[in-house]
Amino acid sequence: MKVSIIGGGGLVGSCAAYALQCGGLASEIALLDVNQELAVGQALDLQHGGPSVADQRIAGGGYEHIPDSDIICITAGLRRKPDESRLDLINRNTDLFVQIVRDVKAAGPKSSAIVLVVSNPVDILTYVAAQMLDLPESQVIGLGTQLDTIRFCSLIAEELNAPPTQTRALILGEHGESMVPIWSSATIAGLPLDKYPGWNPTLANKLFTRTRGSGAEVIKRKGGAGFAVGIAIRDCIDAVILNQNRVMPVSSIQNGCYGIRDVALSVPTVLGRQGVVDRMEIDLWPKEVQGLRQSGASLRKTLELVMQRVA
Repeated sequence: MKVSIIGGGGLVGSCAAYALQCGGLASEIALLDVNQELAVGQALDLQHGGPSVADQRIAGGGYEHIPDSDIICITAGLRRKPDESRLDLINRNTDLFVQIVRDVKAAGPKSSAIVLVVSNPVDILTYVAAQMLDLPESQVIGLGTQLDTIRFCSLIAEELNAPPTQTRALILGEHGESMVPIWSSATIAGLPLDKYPGWNPTLANKLFTRTRGSGAEVIKRKGGAGFAVGIAIRDCIDAVILNQNRVMPVSSIQNGCYGIRDVALSVPTVLGRQGVVDRMEIDLWPKEVQGLRQSGASLRKTLELVMQRVA
């Protein structure tokens, strides 16, 4: 399957391309960027490593790659400042994103193409893309809280000296300030978190606060996140390529899950070749459900302003 990454010349796009190359599942990776020379350079650098990794075609260029792409990943956008929330990006990023989506639409994507939105604020822009593209809503998804979830798990594992690959915990809702930690189902090696050696309930606020601020922390320390975002993107794309029907916290337009409608945010989502296959309303603590609904309400207020701007 062919994956095209719009914004492939930038940090996030190039890290995603590298993660996909190392994964070896995509048969072709195309890096698209307004700076085509940079995109071609990134593609060439990746291509040089191919003989030691996977048999793939890797190219750089522009929207000529869209018509035969199976997955279109949009990472382009203006970078968030250290003291800026994701929602503060909205006025700076909406116009740019809308033009990208128009260009994708004009290029003529396949009717079966899956569009993965990574640009921030991702939940708002996922909704915008789903409204603008002539594709079923189920084929337009956002990276959502998949990145927050793996950050959350990594920090829990670090704190408890536990194996990261056996640490399971979810972040749901908005990829931003109103995200919701799901402690009710958190486990390590199958053990409920409160049964794992070293766990102390007082750690909960500390770990969640650091998770919520992880993006800003990385930006402050190194200028921008790349590696973990690339892995999170690969998680989603692999689920589509392999038709895994994997349950993941990705963003899509909600139509009643947990009583939330007409806004894009992350709930446990079954992801496969057709995009969103289903949503799973897993049992949550009442305060977690309340947090999810509050997250939806917060996003809805911003979305109403954005849709007026888009119109």
